[in-house]
Amino acid sequence: MTITITAFERSPDGGRGLSRDTRVRWALEEVGQPYEVRLVSFQAMKEPAHLAIHPFGQIPTYEEGGLALFETGAIVFHIAERHAGLLPFDPDARARAISWMFAAVNTVEPPVLELVTVKILEGDKPWAQERLPLVLERIRVRLRQLSARLGDAEWLDGAFSAGDLMMVSVLLRLRPSGLLDEFPELAAYVARGEARPAYQRAYAAQAAVAAAVREGG
Repeated sequence: MTITITAFERSPDGGRGLSRDTRVRWALEEVGQPYEVRLVSFQAMKEPAHLAIHPFGQIPTYEEGGLALFETGAIVFHIAERHAGLLPFDPDARARAISWMFAAVNTVEPPVLELVTVKILEGDKPWAQERLPLVLERIRVRLRQLSARLGDAEWLDGAFSAGDLMMVSVLLRLRPSGLLDEFPELAAYVARGEARPAYQRAYAAQAAVAAAVREGG
């Protein structure tokens, strides 16, 4: 059955690999599964056809046969469960990898998204400058905790897993802020993730869409 995912027709990140469809592309590349991409506009994301798949009108979505999924954590988990390469075979190690997947989206990503909100969506509000240091400190707390746990290990729990894929994807969103540079272990961890051939293919695919948009005006 053909796998089809959705992605932005015009991604706000300009092809820098920060859009969440990159996570799904990366997971599919890691397990060697071919896929097709359906590009959707911001208008189409709010129309009934897309809302039938993603009730909150976002991307990415994942379709395979009669199955339709939304939310990157759920999609990557499904891919990792169905295809070898992203979850360990040992039951305990597998459970720990899944825990790291949840930690990435439930514990680390929320304050990261707050930073995007306070800088971009609320940047012109009178409270923005007062709120910014609080948000930055919340992020630093999480990064200190994560860095302490990672230490000098290559990955979070033994071999590379879906937990690392999700965590690296979340941390990448911090690169424009410079916060990663304060934590050399995490910066090196992210760089290892980016160096994986599967990530490189996913990034190139997402960047190609943005390049085509620029060329087409």
